[in-house]
Amino acid sequence: MQIDVFTLFPQWFEWFRTQRHVAKALGLGHELECVSYRDHTPLSAGQVDDAPFGGGAGMVLRVDVVDAALRARYRRDPAELRSERRIVALTPGGRLLDDALVGELAAEPALTLLCGRYEGFDERVVEHLCTDAISIGRYVISGGELAAMVACDAVLRRLPGTLGDEASAVEESFSPALEGRPEYPHYTRPAEYRGWRVPDVLLSGHHERIRAWRLEQARRRGEPGG
Repeated sequence: MQIDVFTLFPQWFEWFRTQRHVAKALGLGHELECVSYRDHTPLSAGQVDDAPFGGGAGMVLRVDVVDAALRARYRRDPAELRSERRIVALTPGGRLLDDALVGELAAEPALTLLCGRYEGFDERVVEHLCTDAISIGRYVISGGELAAMVACDAVLRRLPGTLGDEASAVEESFSPALEGRPEYPHYTRPAEYRGWRVPDVLLSGHHERIRAWRLEQARRRGEPGG
């Protein structure tokens, strides 16, 4: 997979690249590159934003700046590029990133993630240059960089060979193996501590009973108030 992240802070992703499964993915030939909006802005003094039409607080990331960065990277009209490549605007109002959407993204050969800043994107970026608008949750953070890391983390760990144990990605929260429910509780040694005992079924060695218990716990956690 080839992932490009467009951002005002490409240096932030140096730490992210060192994370174990990310580094492993890169070692397997997958790519994660960062493109700076400022390096390609058509405006003077590295300007990338402007005041919103209609008034209001904050600044808006300009459509011509995003267009220029995409054009410089891919050497073609970005409005045409989205017919060939998944281009994602990371924005609070987008489709919520869930397990199903992560699976979709992980199946793509290439992804482009656009990080917003300030008051977000000029809406024409989302309407005309992107295939998707995606949100990591119904809250606001200072920019799209952390959201991009969340999306990359979730996608890269789905790729074969990136995890120490491939089974780790099969039976985890919201996976089909757990019927899309949260993962069951985990316990480890000691089996009893301060009177708090591990459920007996987990100590029984009876794999079918353990599997049934875990699925039941996942179902309970998936219930409202669970």
